[in-house]
Amino acid sequence: MTKKGESYISQNKKAFHDYTLTERFEAGIVLEGWEVKSIREGRVQLKDSYVVIRKQEAFLINCHISPLKTVSTHITPDPLRARKLLLSHKELKKLIGAVERKGNTLVPVKMYWKKNRYVKVEVALAVGKKKHDKRASEKAREWERDKARLLRKK
Repeated sequence: MTKKGESYISQNKKAFHDYTLTERFEAGIVLEGWEVKSIREGRVQLKDSYVVIRKQEAFLINCHISPLKTVSTHITPDPLRARKLLLSHKELKKLIGAVERKGNTLVPVKMYWKKNRYVKVEVALAVGKKKHDKRASEKAREWERDKARLLRKK
């Protein structure tokens, strides 16, 4: 799914299970130096994270970036701090409208490197699934897997 020049860091598989994802946006993220080093080591977890909009700005909440043991002694790293997401004004307006009026949720889907230099977060507008919807999507996924398996055997 990643394009040329992009490499995958972390993916939020729980979001695919718990939500129906409708529209996706690419956002930059404001990081500190130690966070970039930790991300390069693969110490990121998006499992329980979500996006909140405050004062016309988007923030990534609950994204866990574990600090390395080599972090400087004069810095006290907070692995769960709120990190600002960089979106265009037009995208922010669209997201604010969707979240406030339609009752959607903003969920980070994946984090990846763009051009091996920039950390990007893919944010999706999401609607929560009911229990029966989760079962139906699981059945459909299993059927697609079995169908592919049957076709390979023939």
